[in-house]
Amino acid sequence: MEKPIKKYINSKYTKFIFLGLIFLIVFIISYATYISSYLKKWNNLIYPGVSIENINLGGKTKKQAEEILKEKYKNNLASKQIKVHTPNKEYVLKYSDLDVKIDASNALQEAFSYGKNLNIFYKSKLIKKPKNVTIKVKTDYKKEKLRDYINNMEKEVNVQPKNAMLDIEGNNIKIIKHKNGFKIEKNLLEKEILKEINGHVKEKVLVKAKMNIIKPHILEEKLKPINAKIASYSTDYGSISSYSRAHNVALSTESINGTTVMPGEEFSFNDVVGERTAERGYKAAPVIIGEQVESGLGGGVCQVSSTLYNAILKSNIKPTERTHHTMRSSYVPLGRDATVDYGNIDYKFKNTLPYPIYIEGYANGGLIGFNIYSNSSLNKRRHEIFSEVYQTIEPTVTTIEDANLSEGKIEVEQGSQTGYKVKVYKNTYENDKLIETEIISNDFYRPINGVVKKGTKKPTKEEDKKDEKEQPSKDINKGGVPEKPQNPQKPQNPQNPQKNQDNNSNSTSNKKS
Repeated sequence: MEKPIKKYINSKYTKFIFLGLIFLIVFIISYATYISSYLKKWNNLIYPGVSIENINLGGKTKKQAEEILKEKYKNNLASKQIKVHTPNKEYVLKYSDLDVKIDASNALQEAFSYGKNLNIFYKSKLIKKPKNVTIKVKTDYKKEKLRDYINNMEKEVNVQPKNAMLDIEGNNIKIIKHKNGFKIEKNLLEKEILKEINGHVKEKVLVKAKMNIIKPHILEEKLKPINAKIASYSTDYGSISSYSRAHNVALSTESINGTTVMPGEEFSFNDVVGERTAERGYKAAPVIIGEQVESGLGGGVCQVSSTLYNAILKSNIKPTERTHHTMRSSYVPLGRDATVDYGNIDYKFKNTLPYPIYIEGYANGGLIGFNIYSNSSLNKRRHEIFSEVYQTIEPTVTTIEDANLSEGKIEVEQGSQTGYKVKVYKNTYENDKLIETEIISNDFYRPINGVVKKGTKKPTKEEDKKDEKEQPSKDINKGGVPEKPQNPQKPQNPQNPQKNQDNNSNSTSNKKS
């Protein structure tokens, strides 16, 4: 009896399981059919929660989304602005200034394809419980326009540092404080702006430009030891200069005026004065080129370098680079000139004093001069400079007979110039007592030999002998300077110094040179 009952129960249980499975299969098929039907309408739509940049495109067809993007970017992108904040001003950079172009087609395809490759269950989940997904658009712009914009901004914003300076009136020396400079960190600003170039049509962007502080070379504290004039030297340019030459003298002197040279630093005349060009205001005037005097830009500047050379010597500072002219100069004693030629010949000195020096230059009233200021303790000693011409070399004059020149006529082809060997000394005094004599330089000004043409052509009857007799005689010594120095100077005996060798004052003089 028990076996038929068990068989019946098992059969009923199996039937129940079978029916349950059939119901489950029907349910799954029905649900899948429903989901499939539900998802089918999203096949041509962008899934919910999907945005391109900040534009929500969920539930839109590809065509609708394309139209929305076109409209949004057309109306808003060209006027989008990036504001750049600097300490003095706020700049507005428009997308149109950079020719920004937006390529939304790839982003649109990505937005439309999002979730489409998943199975129906994941698709359903994305639709019913959407996640916010933002897709970026590709932007293109002209990098060179951005760099030009930053460069122009830099010209307006950057502030050059200003060295501390001295304001000198008579014996009063006042320090004018230094000022820090500011400079945009260009590379960083460019990177920050590039990060903000995107397809956000309504986004307001503010970029703060980082400014670097630039300290000047000469700070106020560095000038505090300067409290007295220690040397000065001046020369006359008014009596030997044309308007152009005088202009060049004044222009180059102004470039040096106010220069501070710290202990251990080297001064370069060419670096400080700069190239002598017409663009910088220099004019053509006589210059010595080799053994000739010719017209050239910046003529007269060598008088400035020579005057400064003497003022620096009297400050007890020797040159590290100095070249004398090929011909003697009329404005300084022999051996005490310093020629310069930008890019070729320079005058340099290194400040070997324990204190900074301040150079005050002036050119007015026909005088060009330099006052050197430093610490008053240096005035315990006085330095005087003098020259000794120890050999004079007379030039030779070669006469060439010229058959094309009328008999008795003489033409100068090459003017002559006397040569000199000269030593320059520095006498050092303490309490008006000579304590040291030091040689500064030993220069050789080579003689310039002359060449003259002498006519040998016999006069004819047709020639006007009267005119021939009226021809002025020629002086073969050209250049407007005497053949020999009028007062050759010799080294002073330490026991009997000749104080009239240098007519320019040291710091103890009250007369402004």
